[in-house]
Amino acid sequence: MTTQPLKAALSGRVQRPVPLREAVYETILNLIITREFPPGRHLVESELAEQLGVSRQPVREALQRLSNEAWVDLRPGYGAFVHTPTESEADQLLAVRAVLETEAARLAAGTAGPAQVEYLRELWRAGVGAVDDADVDSVVTANADFHRGVIEASGNRVLAELASQVDRRVRWYYAPIARSRGMASWDEHAGIIEAVAAGDADEAARLMNEHTERTRLTYHENFDAGF
Repeated sequence: MTTQPLKAALSGRVQRPVPLREAVYETILNLIITREFPPGRHLVESELAEQLGVSRQPVREALQRLSNEAWVDLRPGYGAFVHTPTESEADQLLAVRAVLETEAARLAAGTAGPAQVEYLRELWRAGVGAVDDADVDSVVTANADFHRGVIEASGNRVLAELASQVDRRVRWYYAPIARSRGMASWDEHAGIIEAVAAGDADEAARLMNEHTERTRLTYHENFDAGF
């Protein structure tokens, strides 16, 4: 049965005028990304439909779409389950992320103006505040916002489009290690900002590469420990 905290998390998530099937899809996906629906969780159509206040049809369509995108595993005779990522899957995605964001930091150092640098500092302050409050969900969101900010500051739209394709998956992998990365991650972010502000492309790229590598290694360490 669905717990009260989960009912609260589900409450108000589905809103119109967004098409119903899209709203249901986004709601379930967000619950997966934030790990409110953890890997391996059995997703029962009837329960989800009841909690979301919709019929089973849009839930079924959402689960099929999520299966196509490898967020959900559909097991004949058993139902739908949140996908459990392998260590190899995470490693491949985080490696791609490192390539994209290292280049983004390099470009940002050559193109970011004062307003963009200040925006990165605002995002940094929000992240530090979330760490201080021990609010893991807010830390994960702030981390994603910061990295998106660096990518936007690069001025490269193609790079931004590629990065957006892995953004949600990165958030999913980052959620279970956000607490262990803690303030160290934001100290690293601060160094990246200063390199971008100074226009030092090589230093910005080096720091971003080291930062993303630490995140990748932390994920592996936690994976080996069973999270």
